[in-house]
Amino acid sequence: MAQAYAQLETLFARLSHIEESLALLHWDMAALMPAGGAESRARQLATLKGLHHDLLTAAATADLLDEAGGEPLSDWQAANLHEMRRDWLHAAALPGDLVTALSRAGSACEMRWRQARAAADFGDVAPFLAELLRLTREAAQVKGQALGLSPYDALLDQYEPGGRIAQIETVFADLADFLPPFLEAVLSRQPPAPAVARGPFPVQSQRALGLRLMEVLGFEFEHGRLDISQHPFCGGTPDDVRITTRYDEADFMRSLLGVIHETGHALYERGLPAAWRGQPVGRARGMSLHESQSLLMEMQACRSRGFMAFAAPLMAEAFGAAGQPGWDADSLYGANVRVAPGFIRVDADEVTYPAHVILRTRLERALIDGSLTVADLPAAWNEGFHSLLGLTPPDDRLGCLQDIHWYDGAFGYFPTYTLGAMTAAQLFAAAGAALPDLDRQIAQGQFAPLLGWLRTHVHAKASSLSTDALLLQATGQPLNPALFKAHLRRRYLDRV
Repeated sequence: MAQAYAQLETLFARLSHIEESLALLHWDMAALMPAGGAESRARQLATLKGLHHDLLTAAATADLLDEAGGEPLSDWQAANLHEMRRDWLHAAALPGDLVTALSRAGSACEMRWRQARAAADFGDVAPFLAELLRLTREAAQVKGQALGLSPYDALLDQYEPGGRIAQIETVFADLADFLPPFLEAVLSRQPPAPAVARGPFPVQSQRALGLRLMEVLGFEFEHGRLDISQHPFCGGTPDDVRITTRYDEADFMRSLLGVIHETGHALYERGLPAAWRGQPVGRARGMSLHESQSLLMEMQACRSRGFMAFAAPLMAEAFGAAGQPGWDADSLYGANVRVAPGFIRVDADEVTYPAHVILRTRLERALIDGSLTVADLPAAWNEGFHSLLGLTPPDDRLGCLQDIHWYDGAFGYFPTYTLGAMTAAQLFAAAGAALPDLDRQIAQGQFAPLLGWLRTHVHAKASSLSTDALLLQATGQPLNPALFKAHLRRRYLDRV
């Protein structure tokens, strides 16, 4: 093996161990850590992030990257070197003290957000968010100058490599034009509401059902677990995947669909090539692809009529409700494809979901460019939400406090959700073309063929290809929003 490249692989394996430790500390903070541990956890995270930054940006790293560029490398090694250089460019743009300050501010803001959200008190977390935003804007400016990008694109690029807001806004503008008349058509033609399964639904029964369906989808419990957190997420490492959900005893589907969504993320992580564990090329290829894997399972596969035919008896059995009204497949399917504008993004239907993302993208861009202040965020949220969905949140818990992202410093993440929904539709269509029996398989709870196709065409590629190249290889065309629109028409208009 080429000498400089070999040294880089050793270095990035060490960096990966720090990243994995950070991931598990974040999971513990969200799922298990007592509130009194917040300050010590913030120090731990800041120390590890500072150490990671120092190792990555050491003077020798730049020399090794330059030297390795002249060595003979395989295709995967060359792709790995490309990802190494990308990591280095992002890290080297920021001074170490800013990295540490961002980590501390993010930890403090997230912990305060938890109590502010519970109390629907934006004012309680506003000063913490303002400080985190100040540091994020500073980092975006510095990184943008170093990378030749706008400040917002510099943040977006962390989550969507190569993603640029100019292209995304074009797609979003098209969706913003398409959705209002489409939503009106769906609502005007929507069948009467089906009978609703009645609760209460005990948390232990919900958990047991979630675990059972995780196993159906292909989750490996020797390499992962399910827990509870205030905001559902997938974390951990590819060999130790941690997913979380939250429970509502009045509505079991909210938790269950969250579990299915996070299981999609987990399956992607588990499917990444073991031979490249610990190397940048072995990581998932950006968040639009990651979100496509969760939304493909949640929206494309598991909200289908066929899946509901398979799952309905399991759901009724879990709650001892076999034969009761509202537990038949048609009623459950009708309830899960029912369109109704609501306040909470993670509970939104497919038709209104993009509006939630468009709003957040517009607001976070305004926060980063300074045209919107933290103090004005709640009013701007409510005004934008009413404009897009015709509703005004009654409090900030149902408004600008509902998502963890900004309060954890994840500015630039939100656009990837709708990019992921469009990518999911395109990948599912390609899988269906390759697997003509896919609908029947899903209706029988047989997910191995679908997962196998995803393993081959998405998961095993990791970061060896750009998002565009991977999608072109897997589906035969670049991202095509028309396929997402066609999916919506089939599911929400053609069925009536």
